[in-house]
Amino acid sequence: MKRREFLGGLMSGVAVAASAAALHPSRSWAEASKATSSGAGARSLAITKRVIEVNGRAADVFGLLQPDGTVGLTLDADSPFDVALSNQGGEPTLIHWHGLAPPWDMDGVPDNPAALLKAKETRHYAFPVGAGGTHWMHAHTLQEQNLLAAPLIVRTADDRQRDEQEVVILLHDFSFTPAEELLAKLKGSSAGHGMDHGAMMKNMASNMQGGGMAMPGMAAMDLNDIEYDAYLANDRTLDDPEVVAVENGGRVRLRIINGATATAFTVDTGILTGQLIAVDGQSVQPVSGNRFPISMGQRLDIRLELPKSAEAQPILALREGSDHRTGIILAQSGAKIAKIASRGKEPGPVVGLDLEERLAAVTPLSARPADSRFELTLTGSMSGYDWRIEGGDGLGVREGERIEIVMRNMSMMSHPMHLHGHHFQVVDIGGKVLGGAVRDTVLVPPMGSVKVVFDANNPGRWPLHCHHLYHMASGMMSFVAYT
Repeated sequence: MKRREFLGGLMSGVAVAASAAALHPSRSWAEASKATSSGAGARSLAITKRVIEVNGRAADVFGLLQPDGTVGLTLDADSPFDVALSNQGGEPTLIHWHGLAPPWDMDGVPDNPAALLKAKETRHYAFPVGAGGTHWMHAHTLQEQNLLAAPLIVRTADDRQRDEQEVVILLHDFSFTPAEELLAKLKGSSAGHGMDHGAMMKNMASNMQGGGMAMPGMAAMDLNDIEYDAYLANDRTLDDPEVVAVENGGRVRLRIINGATATAFTVDTGILTGQLIAVDGQSVQPVSGNRFPISMGQRLDIRLELPKSAEAQPILALREGSDHRTGIILAQSGAKIAKIASRGKEPGPVVGLDLEERLAAVTPLSARPADSRFELTLTGSMSGYDWRIEGGDGLGVREGERIEIVMRNMSMMSHPMHLHGHHFQVVDIGGKVLGGAVRDTVLVPPMGSVKVVFDANNPGRWPLHCHHLYHMASGMMSFVAYT
């Protein structure tokens, strides 16, 4: 098979294979979706319930599917985002279009300002989709834990013309325990009782990827709040991974999305040297390597050149501070595929800012002084499980201003901070000035600081929050409000 044949077959939709046990939407919904009052040409997307297999057990989860069963959406850059979202999931919810910059009333955060989408209700979303990139969509509620998330890929004309195969990988952490119970256990824990905190400070010197190093006598860094039942790549564990057919000697573009609610990973491309070409859907100057950290809410685009020999190439996601891992397998014609254990021989690296310091935007923000500056302090601890953004109550901005925000983390957990409705540029890490990546989610490690700048060009009241779901649900969210 040639790459063009792959592209023709795979690029009509997001290349995410659900488990064979997944339930697709019924024919009645697929037919009914054609009769939506949202207007001609709208793409139909449904919030559904489905069943997948996890560790040999049936798991009832959500899905975001098109009428033909395609997971998620693939759109063309600079075209309208014209989507009729139907709630067939049986309970009220709402979807956030993470990475896009919609009008505020279509952002998808409950009651900010839109109400929840009721069961069996359909709502029409229409706005410019913007430039290309690897994005995703997810519930801005605890339902995100139950896999209410999917890829949202925006492809440019150059993307469509390249002689390369695109492979989308959506990572997730999964628990058979309902999210409400997980949160209640966290809040009832006085010192992380019953939680897996992964590697502690004694392993920091060898594992840390930059930033957040503790001083002598400082409390240990907390890594993982929850011990999950499984870690998924495209809804599957390494016991039954997705195997993607690829061409010998071909070129592959990985579009990797960390949709996990509370787990950071390091993407390991094995013997293949990858070129990181974009983060959070925004192009960066290429960075070569075979290990790339990715925190919750972030995305990585990695280009691979495959060998001509017939070999299977595992693409793994190593859980931070733990030997758990997940991933997919790229299989060339004639390759023998060996079983890969879901637990490795050593814990995954601690995710920090070493890579972030090396990133440079292909299209940086224009140089101009800041009109408004804000300093935020990220606080909280496992004791009582209370997380806050001090200084986050007064983030008033005016349209047209250049905004500068410094975030200092005074807690012992990392916080991937996400701003809705905008893209910002990272310009300072721990006092080191740089022309860093343009993105929408940046990690702030323990005792570390990050400065970002953005242009206030999308009026509304926009969430700025930690993308660790349980930190956000426990208070780590503020709002950038236009006045």
